[in-house]
Formats: sequence, C-alpha cells, structure tokens
Amino acid sequence: MPELPEVEGLARFLDERATSHVVRGVEVGAISALKTFSPAPDALVGGTVLGVRRHGKWLDLQVRTTDGSTLHLVWHLARAGWLRWSDVLSERPVRPGRSPIALRVRLDDGSGFDLTEAGTRKRLAVHVVHDPDDVHAIATLGVEPLSEQFTPERLGALLAARNQQVKGLLRDQSTIAGIGNAYSDEILLVARTSPFAPTARFDADRAAALHEAIRAVLTEAVAAAQGRPAAELKDAKRRGMRVHGRTGQPCPGWDGTPCGDVVHEVSFADSSLQYCPTCQTGGRPLADRRMSRLLR
Repeated sequence: MPELPEVEGLARFLDERATSHVVRGVEVGAISALKTFSPAPDALVGGTVLGVRRHGKWLDLQVRTTDGSTLHLVWHLARAGWLRWSDVLSERPVRPGRSPIALRVRLDDGSGFDLTEAGTRKRLAVHVVHDPDDVHAIATLGVEPLSEQFTPERLGALLAARNQQVKGLLRDQSTIAGIGNAYSDEILLVARTSPFAPTARFDADRAAALHEAIRAVLTEAVAAAQGRPAAELKDAKRRGMRVHGRTGQPCPGWDGTPCGDVVHEVSFADSSLQYCPTCQTGGRPLADRRMSRLLR
C-alpha cells in the first residue's frame, strides 16, 4: 500500500505536470471505485487544475470549474491501487470492466493519468467533493507526522491517551496520518522498539526517541521519492526498506551497522510485520501476536 512518502511523491509529481492544465475529460472505468454521485465527475471537465495536495494517504486534485467554483477529486489508492501517468494518453475510451483502470483524467495537452487497481479485492476510493473534509476519512485524520504540530510532547500525549500496541498506534490514521504497515516496521527498528510494546510504558525519553525515529525515517523516504516518476516510486520504496518485506535476510541494524541477526516475521490473517529480535526485542523472537507476553 502506498504510504506517506510515496503519496507525497505522487502529489509532487502530479502537481508539476497537471497544474494550470484544463481537464478535457474524465472517464470512469470502475463504478465501484466512485464513492460520490454529486457533483458528478463530468463537473470537472473544462475546469483548470489549481494544484495537487496530499492528506495522509489521500491525494487531492483541486480544480477551478467553468462556473468559478472549486471542486476536489480526491482518492485513496488502498492496497493495490496506483497512479499511471502518460504524456500522451490513448484516445481509445476506457471500457468499464475490461481493464484495471478505475478512472482516467485527460488534460488539454493530451497528457493525463489513470487510477488503476490490481487484484480482485477492490478498495480504491474516488470522491468528487466541494471540500476534502466532506470525506469522513480525511476529516478525521490525525496529525501529520512531518508537520510542526507533531512534537515529542504531542506524540507523548497520543501514546498516553490509551494503552495499545505501539505498531497499532502508528498505523491508526485518526491518530497519526500517513504511516502504514511498511513504515511502521521501519520506524520501530530505528527506535529499537518491539511492535507489540504497550504505549502505556512510554515515558518522555522513550516517546522522544520514537518521535525522532518517525521524523528520520519519513524524511529520508520522502527525499528518496522526490523527483522520481510515478512508475519508479514502488521500486524505490522496496529498495529503501531495512526490515519490511525482508524476512530471513540479514538485518542491516537500527543505526546502519549490521547486528548479525536476520529479519523475523509475524503473520496475521491478511498481512505480516517484520522486525529484528536483536535490535528490538532483546534477542527474543515474537512467536505470535496473541501469544507473545514480551514486555517491550
């Protein structure tokens, strides 16, 4: 699933290419992806793109319409969605149900982009709204972790608000916006913290260390994504992972010095997490989420 760094990379990529262009057409390829019906996607046609922003893992294409109002095309790529940019789009119309294309946006110079989704579990969500906050998932987003509002004290308060596993807190979009399964694994390695550590056990020093790890990991990943074409962002993300998706491989160490251990995995029904026992759990493997009694 694309997370904050990749979505930020997509926002910057699309902003550079689409801003000031006129929307020539919007074609819906998957009705299931469209979560709103009024305004209709056709209301964007003839409007001028004002810019592209990110809200957590959501992308927001802002358009000044022909009647002078502002509409937002906002979407969430979910687990299997992606944005595919073309300098020259095919003139062939999108045929619903015949391709992975969920939505196509055509611009006045012949360029444009497709929102695509692979697999059978369709979760990509597209909204056309007057205000991004009209989308409940955006209106309820938590603090942006790279914003000035995200301080060690703010994180400490979030950790203390209720006792839960720290990985769950990092992934909770209503608490901290933009972090998912992959970057939470990376952050917890750098913070030398078990994914199952109870948040109630975090004192001010430990909260500050976690805050520093969040900022460092995300800042590094955003910098790695900057300037890359949309087609390269997925591979760049994979190459930048220290532990996520690297089960059985040597751990590079929380500080970049190999620790001599290998990356371990805990599996769930439809996902998994990766961690290093030496760096994060005092050398003790986590056998199972429900059975582990490690106090981190």
